[in-house]
Amino acid sequence: MMWILIALVVFIFQMATILMLEFRNPSKALAWMFILFCFPLVGFIMYYFVAQEYHKRKEVRSKGSRLFQEIRSQLWKEAVIVENVEEMSNSKFHTQKRLFSLLSNISESPITGCNESRVLTDGKEAYQAMLEAMESAEDHIHFEFYIFRDDMIGNKFQDMMIRKAQSGIKVRIVCDGVGSHHLKNPFINRFKDAGVEFYFFLPPMIATLDRRINYRNHRKIVIVDGKKGFVGGLNVGDDYLGLYPEVGYWRDTHLEVEGDAVYFLQNIFLNDWKLASNERIVDPTLFPAHECRGDQQIQILSSGPDQVWDAIQEMCFGAIAVANERIWITSPYFIPDSGIYEGLKSAAVSGVDVRIIIPWKPDSKLVHYASLSYVEELMEAGVRFFQYRKGFVHAKIMIVDDLLATVGTANMDMRSFFCNFELTAVLFEQKTIQRIVKDFEDDLQECLEIQPSEFKARSRLDKGAELLSRMLSPLL
Repeated sequence: MMWILIALVVFIFQMATILMLEFRNPSKALAWMFILFCFPLVGFIMYYFVAQEYHKRKEVRSKGSRLFQEIRSQLWKEAVIVENVEEMSNSKFHTQKRLFSLLSNISESPITGCNESRVLTDGKEAYQAMLEAMESAEDHIHFEFYIFRDDMIGNKFQDMMIRKAQSGIKVRIVCDGVGSHHLKNPFINRFKDAGVEFYFFLPPMIATLDRRINYRNHRKIVIVDGKKGFVGGLNVGDDYLGLYPEVGYWRDTHLEVEGDAVYFLQNIFLNDWKLASNERIVDPTLFPAHECRGDQQIQILSSGPDQVWDAIQEMCFGAIAVANERIWITSPYFIPDSGIYEGLKSAAVSGVDVRIIIPWKPDSKLVHYASLSYVEELMEAGVRFFQYRKGFVHAKIMIVDDLLATVGTANMDMRSFFCNFELTAVLFEQKTIQRIVKDFEDDLQECLEIQPSEFKARSRLDKGAELLSRMLSPLL
């Protein structure tokens, strides 16, 4: 009897601890209490190591980006900064003063006005563009990916960077400690022996002991000489070329950028480098002057435990709130937080054309079921869902009216919004928006629309799996 009483007291203490620490996030608290109920004590140990807030978050947020503060005056001098809504080249933005103010205040990266960009719609095209840019490097290559594989395309990138490093080019690499945990020492040592600086961002063991395993660096960045940059959904691996038979064709979207926006992409990399290597680099030559060959306006938004705002979520919510005509989204993982969910629902009820492309063939059953748990309710509001059938869709894009389009690393899910280190380019130029619209329309041709009557007739087993996955979705 005494043991039962002790166990009950311990269980109540664990429940109370979770409720006290997660009172600002009821859905997350509910998910962890469910795990604790199913796995007493083990669930609490998991919570201790995985769930608690990144311990440096408040410290980093209170201090801001030290690197950014030290080079801010130089960047503002070198770059064309859009400071007023009237300066937006997209005339449709002139009536969106609130959205412009939101975008200008939620990030250290402003809207810049002297850029060129190119949308890259598959791995073959994107990798070729990256390798060509790296071949032309004269000063440095900065390379940061969530997943970097030791396979055919991974070796091609490795050979390129080793050859450039041996010719005197400074090469720095950051890979996420979980996403790239499979990399073996011989592969890494080849880099180091050639003079390439290689670091893992929060290696699994360190992250676990330091209770930061839940915070992953999901960014994908390539910067060449501080003048050309790449960002988007692609990691580096043969699967992203469609060479994995079990996955098939891989549909992704990446972006090549030249101009002022690269300065702020560079700043993000250098801050990640500081967190990974503990080396603080404040070198003005990494932010070189460049010819202003284009007039596209672009904003580079980052979010994560090192940011003051959950900037990507705030941008998505703000853009969805002002939509009048369309909200088109492609995301391999669709697990919206309550704000995005209600925003999409309200937009659809109001007559906005809301279309969402998700995979038909998932790479995670649990995430897939969690995504499907939102479908029926949103379809009742008028949202249309399409499942991509050609292969696996991994692109992360959003199109709102003719106001803006986004290309980046962040999925439309709570992990991307609130846990991961993420990165998104916000594009305002009409020609680029229309290119992304065309890609979306082409993707629709490879999709089957989910029909409400058929979806409602799914089995009880599927509905149960969706319910369970939905409950656990704040942790996915």
